[in-house]
Amino acid sequence: MKTVRMMKIVSDDETQLHSLDELMRVFGSAKRYAFNRLLEGRNAKDIIKHLPRQFPLNKRFAEDAVLLVQSLISSQRGLLPMRLEDVRAKIEKTEKKIDEYQHGRKTPKNVDLPTCLAGLQRRLEKLKSKEEELKHHLAQGTIPRVIFGGKQNFYKRLKGKITNEEWKDLRSNQLYARGDKSKKGNLNIRLTYDDKTYQCYVEIANPLGQPKGKHAPRLRFPVSVPEKYEEEIIDLVMGEPVGVNAKGKPIIEYQTYTVEIKRKNGEYYVYLIYEEEVYGRELAYDEPIEAERIAGMDINIDRIAVSIVSKQGNFLQSKVFYCHELEYVKANKRNNIIGETVRDVYDWLLQENVGAVVIENIQLRQRHDTDKRFNRFTHNFKKKKLTDTIIRRGLWLGFRVKKVNPAYTSVIGRFKYMKKYGLSVHESAALVIGRRGLGYQERLPKELIHIIKTKVKRHLIAVLGSMEESYKQSKSGTKQLQYIAMMLRKIENFKQDHEWSLWNILHMLLAEPGPNSTEGGVDLVAKIAVVYGTMEGMVHDKCRR
Repeated sequence: MKTVRMMKIVSDDETQLHSLDELMRVFGSAKRYAFNRLLEGRNAKDIIKHLPRQFPLNKRFAEDAVLLVQSLISSQRGLLPMRLEDVRAKIEKTEKKIDEYQHGRKTPKNVDLPTCLAGLQRRLEKLKSKEEELKHHLAQGTIPRVIFGGKQNFYKRLKGKITNEEWKDLRSNQLYARGDKSKKGNLNIRLTYDDKTYQCYVEIANPLGQPKGKHAPRLRFPVSVPEKYEEEIIDLVMGEPVGVNAKGKPIIEYQTYTVEIKRKNGEYYVYLIYEEEVYGRELAYDEPIEAERIAGMDINIDRIAVSIVSKQGNFLQSKVFYCHELEYVKANKRNNIIGETVRDVYDWLLQENVGAVVIENIQLRQRHDTDKRFNRFTHNFKKKKLTDTIIRRGLWLGFRVKKVNPAYTSVIGRFKYMKKYGLSVHESAALVIGRRGLGYQERLPKELIHIIKTKVKRHLIAVLGSMEESYKQSKSGTKQLQYIAMMLRKIENFKQDHEWSLWNILHMLLAEPGPNSTEGGVDLVAKIAVVYGTMEGMVHDKCRR
């Protein structure tokens, strides 16, 4: 498991710091040069041979510069389909808004209708232009333009908000060195520990000051190490004795580690990256869980709901861990809150002798809209960070971790387990997630199937009959007609379809009004919920939304 630890250079030696800045500048130039040559189709090996002649860097730094830009190009190409999907989703959302404003189903709050429609139309044109650009890159195998230093900073420079010197610093603020087991862990940037002064140092090979025919001199800076990681980092950089040689000297085996140095606001941060041994394991979707107790987790922006089940799928107990501050605090504080919350979750699971954890396998996508408040909320949503932290800590502590399809877990838990066990919506969803990890399928009760085939079907037919002809001709009306027809077919043929098809109907009836929902659907499902005693939880959840 890859682990990253951050340290900070604490030095007031201006001469050495200036040398480090100069080395960063040359490395940044070499990186941009390699990037452009790769885009031109040059071979990476040829670029590595040429870089030390073009820039005063050793071969190792040249290889690292090429490696960085290769990974950058690869990631940009890999992200193209996702970016295109996001743009198309935004286009669909914008077209829907235009249609709703034009047909009077929505009215602007802050401006008049023509101004609102003109703004949405400009946004739509911009998005369609972006879509065509991304489609062109996909077809040609190219990537969008990359701005070293950041797009926002580039526009700040154009507007004169930052100086030319600041812009150059932003483009040359990184130094990177891969690890090498045979070179005491890392050749170009090495961490050392002085056991006499109890101080950690970072030593950086500086080929800019290298005399001809001799080794490069090393820049040496003391670094501040977080106290909770001090022992771990010292053990890593000191190596492990594995024997003695013929002269009786100890043979030290070093672990490979990568080091990246970044300059931010005049401060220098050292990132130590290495592979950490873990005792847990991530299970495949169809791999059975070998544990007596299993915890299912429903992860939300403000809480983690945990339900413990036996290996037979029976509910044992549940608990909710709250983290409301994640909605509004700054990034660094959010990371601390996430770490503390996940630690509390696992402390409780260890007390309850849980051996495996089941979480949702969620593929996050951008959901940005024309609403600034909504955009800010979704941008700050740290669900991925929460999920990654849960997986990392679980593996580190020796848990088996399994990801499952999250489809309809909330609606299944709401109808099947809320009343039965007196759980909240999130706790019941966590129970379904835990059972799904064990391979249990959640079938609808016969009574609920009967209600869907009678009341829900009548409701959908009534919605079709109440739709105005003008709305049926609109784009969103056509979509709703098609969707209701699909739902009616599912109700008629549910035995031939996947067993989740009826859960899908209930899920969509609970959705907010839109082209893929039906007006009054929430009220109808609320009536159905009374039969199962889930009304209180549903009303609470609806109010929160």
